[in-house]
Amino acid sequence: MTQPKESPINLSLGRRSLMKGAGLGLVAGGLAATLPAQSASAAGEGGEIWSSEYWAKKGDVPLWMFRKRVGAPKAGEPSKPVLFFVHGSSVTSRCFDIQVKGGGEYSVMDEFARYGFDCWTMDHENYGKSGRTSGNSDIKSGVEDLKAALDVLAKETGRQKYHFLGESAGAIRAGAFAEVQPDRVDRLVLAAFTYKGDGAPTLVKRAEQLDYYRTHNMRKRDREMIRSIATRDKPGTSELAAVEALADAEMPFGDQVPTGTYLDMTSKMPQVDPKKVLVPTLVISGQYDGNSTLADLQDFFGQLPNGDHQLIILPGVAHSVVLATNRQLFWHATKAFLTMPTPIST
Repeated sequence: MTQPKESPINLSLGRRSLMKGAGLGLVAGGLAATLPAQSASAAGEGGEIWSSEYWAKKGDVPLWMFRKRVGAPKAGEPSKPVLFFVHGSSVTSRCFDIQVKGGGEYSVMDEFARYGFDCWTMDHENYGKSGRTSGNSDIKSGVEDLKAALDVLAKETGRQKYHFLGESAGAIRAGAFAEVQPDRVDRLVLAAFTYKGDGAPTLVKRAEQLDYYRTHNMRKRDREMIRSIATRDKPGTSELAAVEALADAEMPFGDQVPTGTYLDMTSKMPQVDPKKVLVPTLVISGQYDGNSTLADLQDFFGQLPNGDHQLIILPGVAHSVVLATNRQLFWHATKAFLTMPTPIST
């Protein structure tokens, strides 16, 4: 296979990118377990992107699922590696498929479909097109949603293991899922992740509303709140046109979202035990992310038992890596992690 040219994006981030204290490195400890060969095309795929909608069921709750890949599936063809995107607290799965007129590529699903992945996502209970209940859609509920998606994934792709990529509370959902279903997770990407959250400015501020989260299952999420996701940490790290496009996609679903993940993140952390995350894991966060501190991420990273794990800090990026002006850095690092070759020596 022809090797792809090196990306012009420079990921040499100096001291922040290579954590060398206490035995930590960008890649720590080598690769400890034999991994399945990655078949996604590192050079990218041409052709038209195909999409389809599906439904999973969690008991009586219908859960909407969405899929994108290059070309429609054909009987008898080899399956593509599956990459499942997990959304966070305040937005639906639309965040992974934003179209910004004249603003360049923002759909991470389109981008990774062109890299050769079969891209999937879902709306969690009480979000987007999925069913509405009286629950608060906390992290545990999100794990059950992901479990419900497995039957659909297996039926439609023929695979039993999948890559998972979660952003923000979606990273917590994905990490908690990997704890209980490690046999169904190939490689795990935790973007804008929070471990304990101690000293994180956004969570300190959010905790001021803790009594409200304890007594209400829904909270207001209007256009201004969506804008704040990209401006509260470091204004200028996301283009306003992209944030407005996300708000345009979200507002048809109303100005209310569940409180469950906010309650978990301000009073019930940690939700993920790093010692129980047995799969290859990438922890990737923005330099200015207010939802965590570098010490928090290093603490989590240092306890991961699988030798195949990476910690990357992206320069000029705040909380939302998907909406970041420097989002290509996120794509580059994530693609490299997901297409790691199978190690020869373990």
